[in-house]
Amino acid sequence: MIHYLSEKDVQQVLNMEILLETTERSLKDRALHQAIDIPRQRIYTPEGVQHVLQASSHAIGYTGFKYYYTRPTGRSFYVHLISIESGKLVAIIEAAWMSMVRTGAASGAATRVLAREDASIVGQIGSGNQSIGQLEAVCAVRKIKEARVYSRTRDKLEAYCKKMSEKLGLPVVPAASAEAAVRGAHIVNVITKSATPTIKGEWLEAGQHINAAGSNALSRAEIDDATVKRCDYITVDSRGTAQKECGDLVSSVEKGLLQWDYLTEIGDVYAGKAPQRTSPKQITLYESHGMGIQDIYAAAKALELAKARGLGVQLPVGL
Repeated sequence: MIHYLSEKDVQQVLNMEILLETTERSLKDRALHQAIDIPRQRIYTPEGVQHVLQASSHAIGYTGFKYYYTRPTGRSFYVHLISIESGKLVAIIEAAWMSMVRTGAASGAATRVLAREDASIVGQIGSGNQSIGQLEAVCAVRKIKEARVYSRTRDKLEAYCKKMSEKLGLPVVPAASAEAAVRGAHIVNVITKSATPTIKGEWLEAGQHINAAGSNALSRAEIDDATVKRCDYITVDSRGTAQKECGDLVSSVEKGLLQWDYLTEIGDVYAGKAPQRTSPKQITLYESHGMGIQDIYAAAKALELAKARGLGVQLPVGL
């Protein structure tokens, strides 16, 4: 039998606090060589794109993968969990909402160890679906008093700010420009699909922490070379994934300003192999692309909690 969890089931058992915990554990376990992650692979067709993220963890007893298919008219996300002990497929879990929140949780995990302890103002570029988790996550790990958000579509931006103000219980206000959102912020989230930089290095100020989570293809670049050059400490979720997907950094690497091998993985920070922020004046950058290990840890927790509450259905497969 295979346990199937719907989006509704998943949303009943998971929240940001839980996903911060699973994300941080997954990053640490991988850094301690207790888990394996394979960078995302894609198949491009005229109709759409199939994306697959694979991972395995002896620490939680599962191997598996997330796959999602995107096309202009729709998308689908699923995680498959396979028992390492039995070799059997034990769960299929719908994962669109979970993917959004755990992507935010990755930025939250980086913010916890890289942002200043007294950080209280967020500047954010982007107000799409993925931006919900980004803002919620940083508010979960720091005492945020205000968030300033900029995106190009004003009506969409105002609706987003109203929704997030109510959700988070703090002022989330539209910014007049990207520069206005960034200047004076302690934490900067950038979550867009832009192919050209939305942040300029000249806007940055000492002590800021930046979460860049939108560039998961070499054709995208949310920050410019000047931003990269101004950052004192750059971390990524995975060097292997960054080399394949980090459009934000590829230009600096090609110009000899940066080397992939020199980048710190955020899991090493959680495992104590690399430092956290070492100065209140440092400008820190986290480049997030998404990892299958984050997905299977989140899915495993969803399965555990759903079973305890009697949620989901049993599919008569593999009897």
